[in-house]
Amino acid sequence: MESRNIMIVGVGGQGTLLTSRILGKLATEAGYDVKLSEVHGMAQRGGSVVTFVRYGEKVAEPIVEEGQADVLIAFERLEALRYLHFLKKDGVIVVNDWRIDPITVVTGAASYPEGILERLRESHPTIAVKAMDEAKKLGTPKAFNVVVLGAAARHMSFSKEQWIHVIETTVPPKTVEINLRAFEAGYSLSV
Repeated sequence: MESRNIMIVGVGGQGTLLTSRILGKLATEAGYDVKLSEVHGMAQRGGSVVTFVRYGEKVAEPIVEEGQADVLIAFERLEALRYLHFLKKDGVIVVNDWRIDPITVVTGAASYPEGILERLRESHPTIAVKAMDEAKKLGTPKAFNVVVLGAAARHMSFSKEQWIHVIETTVPPKTVEINLRAFEAGYSLSV
């Protein structure tokens, strides 16, 4: 199998790192060589957080080069747009339809771009999910990242059972049930 390159982007505190660890463990348990790379921006201040998960028969480098990501998982619209150039021509975007204003917008130094989802759809197949709404329905907004992961799961080569097993063994024990419900919600959104 040729290596697969997954890029996960978000804003500090959105669960980007946990999501990459779930995906990394999933690929490891499936018998692949896995490399993870975490790039932290100013996460504590709402800055970008980027993680790469590469897996395959043999993976030499943890970093995904521009134009090489098979799947871009974005927890916020502007982050998807910001890292769009990392996707392959036939790559897929799974994006949380959610807006978080970066500090430049908050301070008035810049404005939040309009029409982001439309711009994403012009260049690549794009699955936009309202993950925060789904997580709120479940009673825990914090689980929105697992809703997004559930939607992304349909665009990767692992079985639903493999995903469930890894979530059960990776998230904190007291959050297993809610994370499984969040995964199921996302999985059913991207049909």
